[in-house]
Parts: sequence; structure tokens; C-alpha cells
Amino acid sequence: MKKIVSHLLRRLGRRPARVPVTVRLTRVPANTPAGATIYLAGSGNGWTTDDPAYALSFDPADGSYYLALPPGRGTLDFKFCRGSWPTIETDADNRAIPNRRYLYGQGPAELRLEVLNWEDQGGFIPPRQHSASPNVHILSPAFAMPQLRRVRRVWVYLPPGYAADAARRYPVLYLQDGQNVFDQYTSFAGEWGVDETLDQLAASGQDPRGCVVVAVDNAARHRLDEYSPWHNARLRRGGEGEQYVDFLVNTLKPFIDHHYRTRPERAATYVAGSSMGALIATYAALRYPAVFGGVGAFSPAYWFAGPSLLTYVAQHPPRPDTRWYFACGTLESPTMLPLMATVRDALQAAGVPADNLNFNALPDGQHAEWFWRREFAAGYEWLVDC
Repeated sequence: MKKIVSHLLRRLGRRPARVPVTVRLTRVPANTPAGATIYLAGSGNGWTTDDPAYALSFDPADGSYYLALPPGRGTLDFKFCRGSWPTIETDADNRAIPNRRYLYGQGPAELRLEVLNWEDQGGFIPPRQHSASPNVHILSPAFAMPQLRRVRRVWVYLPPGYAADAARRYPVLYLQDGQNVFDQYTSFAGEWGVDETLDQLAASGQDPRGCVVVAVDNAARHRLDEYSPWHNARLRRGGEGEQYVDFLVNTLKPFIDHHYRTRPERAATYVAGSSMGALIATYAALRYPAVFGGVGAFSPAYWFAGPSLLTYVAQHPPRPDTRWYFACGTLESPTMLPLMATVRDALQAAGVPADNLNFNALPDGQHAEWFWRREFAAGYEWLVDC
């Protein structure tokens, strides 16, 4: 076992091929605040909006901003901002734009780009409409998190027919980044549409059991801290994941099981997320193997944890009967697919049989809500064994 883990750790530590490339903004909006720092946020840094390693420098010679990208391979999805999501770039009409994309090894050595607008500086933004289904409600806009001394909005989806059958009990799925799960009004870059997907599965007879879904909002500036128990030295973030998972298990789950007709046993309790949310979902199942019977890891940001995650797998072996569903795009980022495969192999080396490891690498997958929305149904059906 030690030899296998050592081999996997070496694989995790391999660096991608060095492909130098410079990003240069030749024009930014005239209303860009003086002295503003412009950042690149993308799949290469966990979509961190104020990562010093991805801060662009100002060139007084021509008024442009430039960044020598860290070496990479595969695909980099990204956007520009001024240090936060409210300051993200938009189009000429101040509407959201798709992620920019660069393919290492095939794109130019210098990307010359323009920013047309900043969301907070661009004037009127057309209002978004609420899209959550009627069977979604907000449990609390400020649910207490004693382990972190914070509060958080928590959403609950009740399956169709919940009110009609008072004797029926349901499995529960816990999801992260609650803003993006049900409602486009609260989402950053689109919603998962979990409510619509589950409603459709129920209506078609593909999900006769139904499921309660509990979605916890992320903490914005504390998101990276709460979604990893390990500290990332370069980003200076992380380290609160243990407290966050303790909140899920010791505070939120007992409340949900007491106030809703749930099946509280581990075989009917699942946890899932995307990107950093997938990292903390993975950790949750490892820290509490007697609580979670299934894990959904969509485009997991395992790079943030480094070798610490593999060491934890070796020291805290998962239960063999835990079901793991993995999905990512093959060109999402330089390390996405290799690290996802490495974690899968570590779980198998720790005793999880191959039948309980569902691994999906899709050539058109992107680090985006539309991709996770599309793949959610397949992951859900496999985890709950519809």
C-alpha cells in the first residue's frame, strides 16, 4: 500500500510541460478606476478573483496590461476582473460573456485581448428572472454555522409528491455552491438546474424514489477557505474545510433529518459539488465514512490540496461500499484529468472496488455550470441507483 501511495504522490507532483505564453490587454474601459489591479481568474487557479500570481502588470509605454501565464498544458478557461466577481468583465451591453479559452501549444505565444466593460461600471444590467421550481424553498437566509461562527443561506428541494404522502421518506443529497444549484437569479454564471432535472426524472418514471436536496451557499471571500481542510501556500487560502464538513454533519444534517422526512442512514445520504465544491465533498466522505454513502465530484479542484489529499486517503481509508462518481472535461486545465485519475487510483488502492468508481472524461466538457448541469442527471442516477 505504501508503495502505491508513493507512486501516486509522484504522479501528483509531476509538472506540466512548460509552454510560455503572455496575455496582453491592449484596451480596457475608459472608466477603469485609476490604480486598479486587473486579475485573470480561471481554471488554472480555481477561479480565484484576486490571485497575486495572476495579477496583470501595467505597461506605461503603451498603456496595456500584461501577464506571463504560469506554464501549462491543455485548456485554460478564464475571464478578467478587478479582484472580485462583481467587477467581472462584460460585453459592450454590459451582459455576461462566455469564458475565454486558450489551448496551450496551439494558440499564439501572445494573446492580445480587450475588455469592453466591467459589470460594476457598465451601467444598466438587464434583470435576471428567478427560475427555481415551486418545490424549492429557502430553509433560512442566515442558518447558523457554529463551527465557523458564520451564517449561511441554505436551500431545500422537496421531490414531487412530498406533501401528498406523509409516510414516505427520502434520501438526501447535500450540494455546495448553493447560489448556482436552483436559481439563475442568484447564480454567477448559470445554474445547475437540479430542481428541473429531478422533476423531469420523476415525471418520466426514471426516479421513482425521489430525493431531498440541500444546497448550502458558498461564502464568497471564504469559499476557498471553507472548501479545503488544507492550506494552499501559494494562494494563502484553505484550512477551514474540517469545520465546514463538521457543520454539514453535526449541525445541518441533524436539523434536516429532524424537520424533513428523510432516510438518515449512510446508504441514502450523498454529498456532491463542482470544482472546490467537489474537493470538499471528497473530503467529507473520507472524514465521515459512516455518514456519506456516495460522492459526486464534478471537475474537482484536487490541485488545490496537493499531495495532502492523497496522504489523507492513505491514512483514512474510505469504506469499500462508498460510491464515487467523477466527471470532467479532458481539456479543462493542465492537471484536471490526471489528478482526477490519480485520486480514483488512490481510492481503488485503498480498497474501493472498481464497480464503485464511475469515471467520466468527456472531450467537450468545460469548467462551467452548463457542463455540470448536463452531467448531473447521469451522476445522480448512478449514485442513488435509480
